[in-house]
Amino acid sequence: MREPSRPAPDRGVRKTVSRFHLRVKVVPGASHEGVMGWLGDSLKVRVQAPPEKGKANKAVVKLLADVLNVPRASIELVRGETVANKVFAVNGISEQQAKNAIERVT
Repeated sequence: MREPSRPAPDRGVRKTVSRFHLRVKVVPGASHEGVMGWLGDSLKVRVQAPPEKGKANKAVVKLLADVLNVPRASIELVRGETVANKVFAVNGISEQQAKNAIERVT
């Protein structure tokens, strides 16, 4: 009987575009929208949308996508759907590129 061939170490493994998590403190229902800067280890953002039925979360995704210059589909809410402190996964850019983009608007 033949032993099954062993796959090459990288077979079945695919490198993907960079992905990192971004902590965000959201202020919904604000009079104006924008990135306010860093508050501890979280990025503080204000959105005009109310905190109901995911409207504020969608507004944050749009704001982050605009600031980071990535498609909205590249930003995913991974934690904090109903609270002010959230974690978003960001695909398509590096952490350093994101930090540089945030610095330009704060």
